[in-house]
Amino acid sequence: MSFDVSPREAVDIQMEMRHEVIATGRVDPGKVKLVAGCDASYKRGDDRIFAAVAVYSYPELEEVELHSGSSPVTFPYVPGLLSFREAPSLLTVFDKLKSVPDVLLVDGQGLAHPRGFGIASHIGVLLGVPTIGVAKSVLVGEYEEPGEKRGSRTDLLFKGERVGVALRTRDGVKPVFVSVGHLVELDTAADFVLTCCRYRLPEPARAAHRLSNIARISG
Repeated sequence: MSFDVSPREAVDIQMEMRHEVIATGRVDPGKVKLVAGCDASYKRGDDRIFAAVAVYSYPELEEVELHSGSSPVTFPYVPGLLSFREAPSLLTVFDKLKSVPDVLLVDGQGLAHPRGFGIASHIGVLLGVPTIGVAKSVLVGEYEEPGEKRGSRTDLLFKGERVGVALRTRDGVKPVFVSVGHLVELDTAADFVLTCCRYRLPEPARAAHRLSNIARISG
C-alpha cells in the first residue's frame, strides 16, 4: 500500500483496514521458534526516522538477528496516525530479515486506538503474522492499576469495550499496555508477552528500542 497520503486519507484507510484485523487465534508457545520486536526513534532537528527490528529465539530469548536503518520522515506527527509516520521505515527494515518471526511485538497500540487500528494492527495486517501491541502508555481508554506482583493485570476499557490489558511484567514496575494487533486473542497476547519479559518490556522489544536509539545517536 502507499503511505504517501494526507492525514484525512490516512484516517479513511484506517477505517477501511480495521475490518481486516482478526482478533482471534492462539499463540502456542510450544510452536513459536522466533519472536521479533520493532521500534523507531527520532532525532530533534533531523528529518529522518531510525527504525529497528530484533529477532530472538523462543523460549530461550537469545539474539538471532538485529537490523536497523534510517529513512526520511514523510508524514507529519498526528496523534492516532503513528503508523503512517513509522511503518514505512519499519517495513523497510523487515525486508532485511533472513528469518520469518512467528510472533511480532510492536511498540505501540493495536485495537486500543481511537479507530481500532493502531500501528500494531497496521503492520500485522500488512505482514500477515500474529502481532501484539506492547505500549508504554495509554492512547485511549481507562484502567485500574493492576496488583504489584508480576503477572497482575486489569482490563483497558474504551467506550465500554475491552480493548487491551494493563499488564505488570515485573514486581513493582509500571505496567505495559497490551492490545491485539492481528491474528491473536487478547488474553493469549498478554500471556505470551509475559513469557518474553525479564524486565518491564519484552526482550525483543527492548533490543529493538536500544538498537533504534544507537542508530539515532550514531546517525
